[in-house]
Amino acid sequence: MNNAVFTFESPTNEPILQYGKGSKEREAVIAELDRLSNEKIEIPLIIGGKEIKTGKTAKVVMPHNHSKTLAIYHQATEKEIQLAIDEALKAKVMWENLSWIERSSIMLRAAELLSKKYRNLIVASTMLGQNKSIYQAEIDAACEVIDYLRYNVYFAAQIYNDQPKSEFGQLNRLEYRALEGFVFTVTPFNFTAIASNLNMAAVIMGNTTVWKPATTSLVSSYYLMKIFKEAGLPDGVINFVPGSGALIGNTVLKHKDLAGIHFTGSNATFNSLWRGVTENLTNYVSYPKLVGETGGKDFIFVHNSSNPIEVATAIVRGAFEYQGQKCSAASRSYIPKSQWNEIKQHILKQVSQIKVGGVENFENFMNAVIDENSFDNIMGYIKLAKNSEECEIIAGGTGDKSTGYFIQPTIIQTTNPYFTTMQEEIFGPVMTIYVYEDEKYQETLELCNKTSPYGLTGSIFSNDKYAMIQACKTLKYAAGNFYINDKPSGAMVGLQPFGGARGSGTNDKAGGSLNLLRWVSPRTIKETFLPAQDFKYPYMEV
Repeated sequence: MNNAVFTFESPTNEPILQYGKGSKEREAVIAELDRLSNEKIEIPLIIGGKEIKTGKTAKVVMPHNHSKTLAIYHQATEKEIQLAIDEALKAKVMWENLSWIERSSIMLRAAELLSKKYRNLIVASTMLGQNKSIYQAEIDAACEVIDYLRYNVYFAAQIYNDQPKSEFGQLNRLEYRALEGFVFTVTPFNFTAIASNLNMAAVIMGNTTVWKPATTSLVSSYYLMKIFKEAGLPDGVINFVPGSGALIGNTVLKHKDLAGIHFTGSNATFNSLWRGVTENLTNYVSYPKLVGETGGKDFIFVHNSSNPIEVATAIVRGAFEYQGQKCSAASRSYIPKSQWNEIKQHILKQVSQIKVGGVENFENFMNAVIDENSFDNIMGYIKLAKNSEECEIIAGGTGDKSTGYFIQPTIIQTTNPYFTTMQEEIFGPVMTIYVYEDEKYQETLELCNKTSPYGLTGSIFSNDKYAMIQACKTLKYAAGNFYINDKPSGAMVGLQPFGGARGSGTNDKAGGSLNLLRWVSPRTIKETFLPAQDFKYPYMEV
C-alpha cells in the first residue's frame, strides 16, 4: 500500500496554439477536418463500458452544411436509462473507495491524451459538429477541457487536505464522502469543456454519473467518452446516454438514489428539473444537490472616460465570437451620448470586415448557428426589432438557412432600455445598444442592474477609478463574473472561476474548488483516546 502523503502543485493553463499560416498544427487540423468530413460515424450508447445500439436512430448534421451528415446516433429507451442508473450505482462501490490519487492519475492521463494524441480530433470534431472556428475550438475543446482536468486534481487535493484541529486526547477528521447515489449530468452544445467538466468534476470526488449529452454536440462528446475510457476510467463510472431529454429526465428524477444534478442549459429545462426533484423529495435517500448554470443577458457598460476603440473591439468580440452562442456573450450595451458617434464608427468598421461562412475557411470570424430552431428564434428577435419604432438596425439584420444556418452580425440601437432584446437571452449574434445621457450615469447603472432577470457576466469600461468602483458596487449582483475594461467572456479555469446567480444559476463556480465541494458529503469523525468512566461532572460535587 502506498502510504505517501501526496500533494499536487497548482498547474499552469494549457498553452493556446495559434494555428498560424503554414504551421504544423494548422495543417494537422485541416487533415483531420477532411477526414471527419468524409466519414459518417455511428454513435452508440455507452453503458457500463459496453456499446449499445438501440436501433432508434437520428442524424447529426453540420450546421454550416446541413445536407451533410456527420453521424448516426442511437437513442436511449426507458430500458437503457434504467440500465445506466444500475451500472452507475454498481461502479460507484469500487470507484468511491479507490484512492483519490488513483482517480487523479486518470484525470491527468486524459489531459495528456487530449493535449497530444487527440488534440486534432477533439478540435476538428468540435469545429464540424458545433460550428466553432479553429481558435474557438482550440480554447474550448483542447485548452479548457485540459485545464479543468488538471486544475480539478489540484482543487481536490486542497479539499482533502482541509482537516479540523485535534486537541489532546482526541483525533478529529473530515471524511469527504462521495454523494450517496448517482449524479445526473445534462450538458449543452456550446462547450465541449462543459460536457467534460460536468461529468469529471463529480467523478474526481468519487461519484459516478448518468450523462445526457446535447444532441448537437454528440460527435465531440462521443470522442470524449472514448478518450476517458482510454485514460483508464473504469466501466460504469460515466454512462453515456443520448436521447430524449424528457424521457431520460422523467426516469432519472423518480429514482430514489438520485444524489445530484450537474446542469448547463436553458432556464426552462433547469426549472423543470428542479420542479421534478421537489415533486419526488419524499422518494430520495438524500436531498439531491442541484448545481446549474443557465443563461445570461450579459452587458458592457461604458463610462465617458473610456477609450472608444477598446469599447468597440470588446463589443464586436464579446457579441460575435462563436456567433454569440456563449452564456457569457455580450448582448446589451450602455453607451454615453458623448462617445456614441465615435464608438459607433469603430463598431461599424470592424463589423464590415467580419466574414461569415463555413469552419473550413479560417478567414471566417463567424460561422453558422447551431440548428434551424436556433436560427428561427434569433431571426424572430431581429424581425421584432425591424418592426419596432423604438429600434434601428445599424448593422446586419439578415440571415440565410438554405445551405447552413448563417446569420450576419447584427447591431440594434434602441431608444427603449426595456426593449425585448435588452432583456431576453437571444443566444445569437445580436447586440442591442442603448445610448444614455452622460449625466445619468448612476441612474443608468441602476437601470442595467434591474433590466434583466439574469446575473451571469458583465463589464465596465472606464478610466475613471471612482466611476469604476461606483459601477462595481451598483452592479454587485448583476454579474457573477465582472470584468473591468474587457469583454465579459473568456473566463479561464483556475483564474476566473465561472458562474452567476439570479436567473443565471446556482453560482457554484466551475473552474474553482467551490464546485467540487458540491460533489462531496463530508463526515466528521472524532476519536476519543481515554473515554469517560463516570457520568458525573465536577460541578455536581457539593
